[in-house]
Amino acid sequence: MSFKINDTITYVGKIDWELRNFHGEEYSTQRGSSYNSYLIRDEKTVLIDTVWEPFGREFIAKLKQEIDLNEIDYIVMNHNEVDHSGALPFLMEEIPNTPIYCTANGKKILQGSYHQDWNFVEVKTGDRLNIGSRELIFIEARMLHWPDTMFCYLTGDNILFSNDGFGQHFASEHMYNDLVDTGELYAEALKYYANILTPFSKMVTAKIQEIVKMELPISMICPSHGVIWRDNPLQIVHKYLEWAAEYQEEQVTILYDTMWNSTRKMAESLARGIRLANPNLTVKLYNTARSDSTEVIAQVFRSKAIAVGSPTVNNGYLSSIAAILEEIKGMKFKNKKAVPFGSYGWSGEVIKLLNEELKKAGFEVVDDGVRALWTPSEENLLECVELGKRLAASLQ
Repeated sequence: MSFKINDTITYVGKIDWELRNFHGEEYSTQRGSSYNSYLIRDEKTVLIDTVWEPFGREFIAKLKQEIDLNEIDYIVMNHNEVDHSGALPFLMEEIPNTPIYCTANGKKILQGSYHQDWNFVEVKTGDRLNIGSRELIFIEARMLHWPDTMFCYLTGDNILFSNDGFGQHFASEHMYNDLVDTGELYAEALKYYANILTPFSKMVTAKIQEIVKMELPISMICPSHGVIWRDNPLQIVHKYLEWAAEYQEEQVTILYDTMWNSTRKMAESLARGIRLANPNLTVKLYNTARSDSTEVIAQVFRSKAIAVGSPTVNNGYLSSIAAILEEIKGMKFKNKKAVPFGSYGWSGEVIKLLNEELKKAGFEVVDDGVRALWTPSEENLLECVELGKRLAASLQ
């Protein structure tokens, strides 16, 4: 797919309607995605980023329909994860001496990934590439979300090419933010931030502040996944600042797994207690064995607090709880509260273990929780209601 963004810039990326999982099987992409690549024509011609390797040959064939490849003067690789650099080896077969502009870490990653010593040009923040009537200004963005990441800014058109920053896994034939469903767009943008960028929130804030100090007018933001921000493009920048600031909504998320429904009953009673104590709180329940972990992480991101429950199994907790706790730990969430709960048959360590894991993940555990022997009694369920009330009260 190609289309003109303006008289200078042409979109030459690939919309992937079929994609349902990303980063292996870690990230769900129920609305597909896109791999965005941009061709800039001035006195010099620049290609910014490529596409994922499965579409590499297709990308080259369609790029040839757009331009004689020998007319490409420079390649800019803002980030070198394989979904962006996968077509690069095919491209370099055709134009092997073309300079590739990237960060020092970008060069290392490309060499490590493809074992080729191409014509690399290392750049850092503030370096400029004159392409005629315009310049590209390079801005390093380390750990947003890899060590090699950078943005580049095109003067004259005032466009920020932000790679993974401000992106979404969102396939659409309408490649602009003002042409798509706003609710769907922001759901995917938040999900993307929550699952990809949350651990680097301090760096997000610092990088945005740095760009603001550069006083670069921005009329459009072109990320490498999802739609282009052309209508009030800074709206997503303001959202990033909000999301990076220990983001919370009036929400509590309850995560549980269950063998014979005992822990499920406890989770539902806990939810009832939260609602009784504060009807303004949104309460969401997820059986982690049956839920999309990417969506779960997005809901934890939105929450002021979580509750986590499991039966005790082999002196531990169920595997889906172990998996989601590991993901949660990696997100490095800040300023969120938590309580544990669970059922057991004979040993009953799960409350203690969940308490420890939640603290390791950075949560303030505000209550010792509730545990029930075998099937929870009415008394146990009332204890869960009271636990929910106490959790809600701790959020006032």
